[in-house]
Amino acid sequence: MYICRKNTIMNENKDIKRNNSSLLQKKEELERLSFPIGKFYFDPNIDITQHIEILASFPQKLKDITAKFSEKDFEKTYRVDGWTARQVIHHIADSHANAYIRLKLALTEEKPTIKPYQEDKWAEQIDYQKTPITMPLAMIEILHFRMVILFENMTKKDFERTYFHPEHQKSFSLHYLVAMYAWHSMHHLGHLASIKLR
Repeated sequence: MYICRKNTIMNENKDIKRNNSSLLQKKEELERLSFPIGKFYFDPNIDITQHIEILASFPQKLKDITAKFSEKDFEKTYRVDGWTARQVIHHIADSHANAYIRLKLALTEEKPTIKPYQEDKWAEQIDYQKTPITMPLAMIEILHFRMVILFENMTKKDFERTYFHPEHQKSFSLHYLVAMYAWHSMHHLGHLASIKLR
């Protein structure tokens, strides 16, 4: 009786370990799919020109990868309960439009307070479904063209200018902004690449 009970406990422990291992693997896979290039980390020592180069080349990279998409590909998600490729592309356009406005506000006003937006609710709006994909692609190209012109002509002091984000209750520099949106560009490019590989 004791031996049977001992064997039962050992088997139960093995099952728990297997389940824990499976849960860990699923968590790691979700993390990989959610953050294909890793989470954003602001390193002030990275040369700003590297971020600008990413922003400058991104629209063409986006066009190149989406040119390979079928209509069905645009409706695929990069992970379970994630956005579709179509939503990701529209989100990039909306997000970088907000970035452009934040950039202009910070360059022309002293420590302006920016307005956050609810990106998940924006992604549910009908324009994400009804607008031809060529439109957000064109919007991204124009936004990046204008942002890059600004960034390339900014001084070190300009990059130190800040805006206040009420949602985070903290100020962010324009150095942070250029780094963040360079990462954001490649972050979502990674999502689209993973969709195309499926």
